[in-house]
Amino acid sequence: MGTRARVRAPELIGRGGWLNTGDRQYTLADLRGRIVILDFWTFCCVNCLHVLDELRELEEKHRDTVVIIGVHSPKFVHEAEHRAVVDAVERYEVHHPVLDDPELATWKQYAVRAWPTLVVIDPEGYVVAQHAGEGHAHAIEKLVQELEAEHSAKGTLRRGDGPYVAPEPVATYLRFPGKALVLPDGGFLVSDTTRHRLVELDADGESVRGHFGGGGGRGLADGGPADVRFSEPQGLAMLPDGRIAVADTVNHAIRVLDPSTGVTSTLAGTGRQWWQGSPTSGPACEVDLSSPWDIAWFAGRLWIAMAGVHQLWTYDPESATVRGAAGTTNEGLVDGPADEAWFAQPSGLAASADGERLWIADAETSALRWIDRDGHVHTAVGSGLFDFGHRDGAAARALLQHPLGVTALPDGSVAVCDTYNHALRRYDPASGEVTTLATDLREPSDAVLVDGDLVVVESARHRLTRLRLPEEAVRVADRAHRTRRAATEVAPGTLRLDVVFQAPAGQKLDTRYGPSTRLLVSATPPELLAEGAGPGTDLGRDLVLADGFTEGVLHVSAMAASCDDDPLNEYPACHVHQQDWGVPVRVTAEGAARLPLVLAGMDAQG
Repeated sequence: MGTRARVRAPELIGRGGWLNTGDRQYTLADLRGRIVILDFWTFCCVNCLHVLDELRELEEKHRDTVVIIGVHSPKFVHEAEHRAVVDAVERYEVHHPVLDDPELATWKQYAVRAWPTLVVIDPEGYVVAQHAGEGHAHAIEKLVQELEAEHSAKGTLRRGDGPYVAPEPVATYLRFPGKALVLPDGGFLVSDTTRHRLVELDADGESVRGHFGGGGGRGLADGGPADVRFSEPQGLAMLPDGRIAVADTVNHAIRVLDPSTGVTSTLAGTGRQWWQGSPTSGPACEVDLSSPWDIAWFAGRLWIAMAGVHQLWTYDPESATVRGAAGTTNEGLVDGPADEAWFAQPSGLAASADGERLWIADAETSALRWIDRDGHVHTAVGSGLFDFGHRDGAAARALLQHPLGVTALPDGSVAVCDTYNHALRRYDPASGEVTTLATDLREPSDAVLVDGDLVVVESARHRLTRLRLPEEAVRVADRAHRTRRAATEVAPGTLRLDVVFQAPAGQKLDTRYGPSTRLLVSATPPELLAEGAGPGTDLGRDLVLADGFTEGVLHVSAMAASCDDDPLNEYPACHVHQQDWGVPVRVTAEGAARLPLVLAGMDAQG
C-alpha cells in the first residue's frame, strides 16, 4: 500500500445542528476510530440525490466501520430553513446523521466548491480523499477496504454501531407527494413519492380508494397493485389509449399502469442510470434513462423531463423507442435549436391548451421555458443558475425560486408551482406579466385543473389543496437573491485551470477508444473569458480573463472514465466520474493564478 496524503480534518460546525442522532451533537473526536465520509449536499440538486442512492449499498455493507455524515449546504434561500432540511432528510430517506450548515461554515472549512462533494476522513482524523460529482462509489469502496485493513493492523479502527437514530414515523395518507393526475371519473391518482407508490383518491382529494405498490418499500418490479414496486415516482400522464405513464424517478424508468387491469409494466428504461457515452436513442427498454421527473403528451409523443442529465427526451409509441430531443447535457440556461439548448434539472411539463407549446419548469435556473413544435427552446421567465427570488411584473425582471410544476390554463396562460417560494404564480404570454395567485402553500410541486379550480399538490404538507383562481393577483414584497458563496479571488490575465483526477487504486484511465477525459468551460457573462472557453479532452487548460471584468462565474464540466487495470481481464469493469462546477470569481491583483478543482483524489499542489 503506497503512502497516502493526509490533511488534518477541520471540525464539523453547523448552526442548524444535527439530525438523525436523537438530538445528540457530535464532534470529530466523537467519531475517532471510524472511517467518516462527509457528503456535502443540498436537496435541490439531482446529482446530490444520485449520490445518496450510490452510497446506500456502501453504507449498509460497512455499517460497523463507516459513518456517513451528510453536511447540508444550501444553494437556495429556502434550503437554509431548518424545517425544510428536516423534511428533505425524511423525503429522500437519508439514513445517516446530517449536519445542517445553513451558513456554509463547514463547506468553507473544507474548501468545497461544488454539490455534491464527498470527503473521506480516516480513523485518526485525517482527510485522505475528496471526490466531486457522481460515480465515485466504487472508488470509495476500494479506499474503505484499504483503510479497514490498514487501521485494523494499527489498532486504530473502532467497530460498532454508528450514531444514526431513526426519527419517529408520522402517519399521513400521503407522504411528500410529487405529482397528480385527474382521472376520467373525477378522482385523482397521486405519486406518493416517499412511500414509493401511487395512491388513488376520490374527488374530494382525501378519501383513499386504493394504492399501487409501496408495500415492500422501494424496488423495480412489474405486476398488480400489491406486487408492483416503484422508487420515488413523480410525473404522471394520460396516454391516448387510456393507460397512465409514470416517471419512476429513482428507478430511471418510465412505467405504465393499465387502469382496466391494475397491472403496471415497464415502458422505457433499464433500471440503470444513463452516463456520458451511453446510447441516446433506441428500443425503449434497452436505453438507460436518468432521473425522469415529469412527463407530458405533446405533438404525438410522450415527452420526458430528464432532470438527471438536463435534457428533454421523447417516447414514440408507434416504434416503442426513446431518444434525446432537446438539451446538450450541459447545465445552464441557453435558448435556441433543441440540440443546442441548455437546461438545468427540468422538473415539470405541460402542453399548452392549443397544443403549440410544451411548457417546462426548469428548476435549477428558476425558470419557466417552453419548446415549440419546430423544436426551438425559449425562456419566458428566468436568467440563469444563480439568480432567483419572488418578484412579479414584467417577465424580463420577474423571479421564481426552484419551480417544480407547470399547469396550462385554458386562456393560454400558465400556472407555475413556485416550489421554494411556497407560492402559485401565473405567467400570461399575452401581456408578458408574472403575477402571484396564492401564497402560504408548502413546497407546491404540481397542480391540476378541475372545474375552473386548481388542485395543488402541497408536497411538504402531504396533501392536495383546492384553490379557486382569484380575480386579482396577491400582492407580495419583491425579494431578489443570488446564490451566496464566497467568490474565489483570481489574478487578471492568464488563469491556469486544473481539474484534479487520480484514478482509483487498481484502475487506469480508459484510453481504448480515444481520450477518456472531457472538459467544457464557459462563463457568465460569456465575455469574461477572452480565451479558453469551449470543449476539449485535457483536464488542464489556460484561461485568459478579459480586461475590464472584475467578477463573474466560471462554469466547468469535467468527465473521466477509468477501468480496472488487469491485463488478464478481457472485460474490465469501467466507471465514469463526472461533475459540473459553477465557481464565482473576483478578479484582483492579489488573486491566485491557478484554479484547482478536485474531481477525484487530492490536489498535490494544494
